[in-house]
Parts: sequence; structure tokens; C-alpha cells
Amino acid sequence: MSGIPRPLVRVNQWFIFIFATAFIVTLHPMFLIIPLSVGGLSLFFHVNPVMKASKLFLRKPMTAYILEDKEQQAFNQKIAVTLLTIALLASIASIKWISITAAIMVALASFIAILGFCIGCFVRFQWKRYQYKKTQHTM
Repeated sequence: MSGIPRPLVRVNQWFIFIFATAFIVTLHPMFLIIPLSVGGLSLFFHVNPVMKASKLFLRKPMTAYILEDKEQQAFNQKIAVTLLTIALLASIASIKWISITAAIMVALASFIAILGFCIGCFVRFQWKRYQYKKTQHTM
């Protein structure tokens, strides 16, 4: 199984958490644009500059680390990019409560993932479970 080493995933989670939190505190849109750009590059070009730079600091071979599922990480990144986009658009439109709410959701999800519970993983699992049950009932 190919995957992403957990330390690189953690660095990305901290990166998202720090920038989302900085936006919540300052309401400066640049704190949304930066992680949104990184997330967009990650989703559309499969290159995450934060993880790429962090890879230089890994001391062991990549296979020596616990690997996280690439598909799951892409799903999580889609959720983060969607919420960051909502926050940025709401910020541009001067709808403060929506921008702050979306940013809080991103910050909370990334921080809770750092603590060990992946909300995106839970959502994806429930979605896959629903799809499976739906196919079982149609037979």
C-alpha cells in the first residue's frame, strides 16, 4: 500500500490549523489564501508544497513511518478547500459570521485530527457505508 507518512500529514494539519486560526483572530484574507493555494495545488496537481518541504526533515525512509491513506487525505483536503473557499468568499463579501464559522470548522477539524480523531475519515466512512447499504437494498 502506498500512502503518506503520518509526520507529513501532521505537518499539513498544523499548517491548516495555524492559518485558519490566524484568520479567525485577524480576519485577514491572506491567512485563507495561503492554505487554499496549497490545498488547491494538492488536489489539482497532486503536489503539496508543505509536505514536499517537510519531507526533507524525515530521518527514516518513508516506508518506516505509519502511512495514511492517500484517498482519505484527498477527501479531507477537499473538505478543507471547500470550507476555506466558503470562508474566503464570505470574507470578500463582508459576511463575517459565515467566514468565521467556516474557518472555525476547518481549525477545529484539523486540531481534532492532530489529537487523533479524523472527522473527515468518519464522514467518508459513513458515506461509504451508506453507499454499500444502498446497493444491498436494491438487489
